[in-house]
Amino acid sequence: MSMPFYVSPEQLMKDKADYARKGIARGRSVVVLQYDRGIVFVAENPQSLRKISEIYDRIAFAAVGMYYEFESLRVAGIRYADLRGYSYDRSDVSARGLANAYAQTLGTVFTQEPKPYEIELCVAEVGDTPEGDQIFRLTYDGSVADQHGFLVMGGASGPAEERLKRDWQEGMPLGDALVLAVSALGADPAGGADRSLAPDQLEVAVLDRHRPRRTFRRIIGPLLADLINADSPTAHAPELDDGAPGHHDTLSGEHPSAEAQA
Repeated sequence: MSMPFYVSPEQLMKDKADYARKGIARGRSVVVLQYDRGIVFVAENPQSLRKISEIYDRIAFAAVGMYYEFESLRVAGIRYADLRGYSYDRSDVSARGLANAYAQTLGTVFTQEPKPYEIELCVAEVGDTPEGDQIFRLTYDGSVADQHGFLVMGGASGPAEERLKRDWQEGMPLGDALVLAVSALGADPAGGADRSLAPDQLEVAVLDRHRPRRTFRRIIGPLLADLINADSPTAHAPELDDGAPGHHDTLSGEHPSAEAQA
């Protein structure tokens, strides 16, 4: 009779965590940071699969890792928010509640399933004032961290995080915030020269507190090129055009079955 193979719970959790971290590190980074009118999301993402999404009126979602895994959570989050807003009141839908729901799902998968999710999430809600902004970071094991100011997910995030710690300031205009985010994404982990990222390599969206009800807007095309050009006269433009029509349909180019590492 053969002896059953035994792995201690501590070693099993460590192996799962290492597996998830390696998968997340292969994805391209996402930067989320506060600016004077709200919260901006910037991802290095040259493909049509979206890493940034509207969830509800004042709430947005960003993710790195395995696309098909975080896409299923994005859809579940939209359903959660719509059902709660319809059953109770739109003001009852909050980023904190959504983050708690995601944490339960991630924690259950991490502890009970053979393979953990190789994803990292951000759920952010823009408030009426900068003090009311909320940014939550969720990791593969269901851990939740309340972030202030900025966060970096995925890839070799160390150099990007150091640059944001050094240069981010409260109340930055959108143009300056975008230039800083793009600079952080282009930082070389080996300490070499920064990479130059073109507008068509970026996915950018904002939660603008000054817009009525639905605050989520994508920034694309010439407007994005102007905003990341520090010398442009429109770099501090207060108003943004809506880059995508329809409620929750800004992701029409996505393919949920794709198993891409985003």
